[in-house]
Formats: sequence, C-alpha cells, structure tokens
Amino acid sequence: MNEQDRVNLEAAAFRRLLEHLRSRPDVQNIDLMNLAGFCRNCLGKWYKAAADEQQIELSAEQAREQIYGMPYAQWKALYQREASAAQLDAFDKSKPND
Repeated sequence: MNEQDRVNLEAAAFRRLLEHLRSRPDVQNIDLMNLAGFCRNCLGKWYKAAADEQQIELSAEQAREQIYGMPYAQWKALYQREASAAQLDAFDKSKPND
C-alpha cells in the first residue's frame, strides 16, 4: 500500500468513527473514557494538535465542532447527562497513576 492510499483509508475510517459517534449521542463521554480511555473531547484535542502541527489555523472550539458535528455547547445542552456516582468512581479508578 502506498502512503496516499494509507492516508485516504485512515481518513475514511476517521470519518466513519465520527459518523458513528454522532449517531450515538446516548453514549456519554465519561462512558467512553471509562471503557476506552478517550472520548469526543480527546478527539477534538487531537484534531487541534494535528492542525497546529500542520500550521493550520483552527481554534479549540472549531476543532471540537468538527468532532461533535455541532457547537459543543449545543451538543452538551441536548445530550450530556450528569455523571452518576458509579461513572465518576470508575473514572477515578481508570486514571493512570502519575
């Protein structure tokens, strides 16, 4: 596989991941963090970091909007629920020890 094909496939897989996450707003970020160690906000930060590395002007909010498919404040108002005690406990236990 050549480099361009690899980049194209990775981009297609990333777009599919975003499509999947956007279709599942019932899955809370804390659940993603507890299960996978990353969430939509992490993806937004990684997207912003990639833009910075390539010297593409993009704010953190713009990057987050690319991930959520809408402004974060709007997504949060529509879909984010208060984390349960069990979710917060699992999150605390899953954090790496620094």
